[in-house]
Amino acid sequence: MPHENATEGGVRAVLRLEGVVVLGVALAAYAQFGMGWGVFALWLFAPDLSLLGYLAGPRVGAALYNAAHALIGPVLLLALGVFAAQPWAVAGGLIWLARVGLDHALGFGLKYATGFASTHLGRIGRADPW
Repeated sequence: MPHENATEGGVRAVLRLEGVVVLGVALAAYAQFGMGWGVFALWLFAPDLSLLGYLAGPRVGAALYNAAHALIGPVLLLALGVFAAQPWAVAGGLIWLARVGLDHALGFGLKYATGFASTHLGRIGRADPW
């Protein structure tokens, strides 16, 4: 059963397409301004460390996951890099943006505290057969 606030239909498709666009633009910008694809590969999955928050329960897990998988953090880091002329922050922001875009494109949305599978883009995983 999907969360009552999960998006559906055309809105869900637009949000997933938005993820594809964010991913594509982040990859293109990283190719231009990044620090090499080895660095990219090394840091791409760093936001997933936030999943460890689920060891403390779904409320903490969702909060940490959402902090690491919303656009706020990577956009602020990218802005810091651009305005303070810090190449490491530009690269980090672009890698983080790419990761958020990838997750959203694949349908892994921001989490609700009701459980890991309840996201703003709809339920993920297989439905409970029972």
